[in-house]
Amino acid sequence: MSALPTRADALALVHEYTQSESLRKHMLSVEAAMRAYAAHFGEDVERWGLAGLIHDFDYERFPNAARSATDEHPSSGVAILRERGWPEDVLRAIMGHAAYTNVPRETRMAQALFAVDELTGLITATALVKPTKSVFDVDARSVRKKMKDKAFAKGVSREDVLVGTQELGVELEAHIQFVIDAMQRVADALGLAGAPRAPEASPGAGGAAQSASAAGDGAR
Repeated sequence: MSALPTRADALALVHEYTQSESLRKHMLSVEAAMRAYAAHFGEDVERWGLAGLIHDFDYERFPNAARSATDEHPSSGVAILRERGWPEDVLRAIMGHAAYTNVPRETRMAQALFAVDELTGLITATALVKPTKSVFDVDARSVRKKMKDKAFAKGVSREDVLVGTQELGVELEAHIQFVIDAMQRVADALGLAGAPRAPEASPGAGGAAQSASAAGDGAR
């Protein structure tokens, strides 16, 4: 088995190939979820984390609108990683996260990557419509509600979330909350720690404004 690259190596590739901040943050979200699941299952945290971090690094350059099983994303990225000596089990997991490649997800790492990929996008979208834009204000119930709204985050495949959950052998609500918890631990890096609050009004004339703000906070 090939030696495992470092996280710094992976992050350098992400930055070289991906300029989009939202896509970079997506990969960080998936990395966090993969690390959490690796720890949960007693697997290699670094290995799983790298699979999550690097899985979409080629998407911006090779977006694969035709959903080709052999060209562009993720095939192009996997070819680049293979030339650099990345381990085959990580490469197969990356191939398997795109259902259209028809690469079977035979390892728990591959199953976990598929299960968390689309879900992190749905959680992020749910957080960003909160007044606070904070993942700390997101729970499994609110995400499931958004899943049922087909007009919300239309680019997120609900089917992939459901199939991935089934393949991983976990219950949907617990899975959603598990991934939320993982993302909360890296909320600052994801830009989901919450919007800065306005400065507090001074006592006196601003008292009413402070009260209204407090009432609004309590109603969220």
